[in-house]
Amino acid sequence: MTAEQRRLVRDSFDVLRQQPGPVGLLFYGRLFELDPAARRLFHIDLEVQSRKLVDTLETVVQSLDSFEAIRPRLVDLGRRHAEYGVRPEQYDTVTAALLWAIGQALGADFDRRTRDAWALALNAVCATMKSADRP
Repeated sequence: MTAEQRRLVRDSFDVLRQQPGPVGLLFYGRLFELDPAARRLFHIDLEVQSRKLVDTLETVVQSLDSFEAIRPRLVDLGRRHAEYGVRPEQYDTVTAALLWAIGQALGADFDRRTRDAWALALNAVCATMKSADRP
């Protein structure tokens, strides 16, 4: 990611951080719409899960300049998700749902450049998490 893309993600995350509940509910609503079977993977209150989602995104955003530093944590997270039953192809659906939710939360501020920057960051996270499934 370029310095400008990292800045776009950071600046837009400042807005998302202030509304973890609504962002999470938008995300999970969209995720379950795109993949109804994914609902069975969630066994805790979605408000709690939404906070975890935003906390994880915050860790990613804070590590944009040193992504390698969070790689072990993401691999571990990917391993746990695989144990929960998450399939590698579901990461694409998660990314689509998350980009949609971020877009809904940011409105007009989610322009093409910001969306592309988020897509790069999320794809890097997903690729790292999926790597936990590989021998």
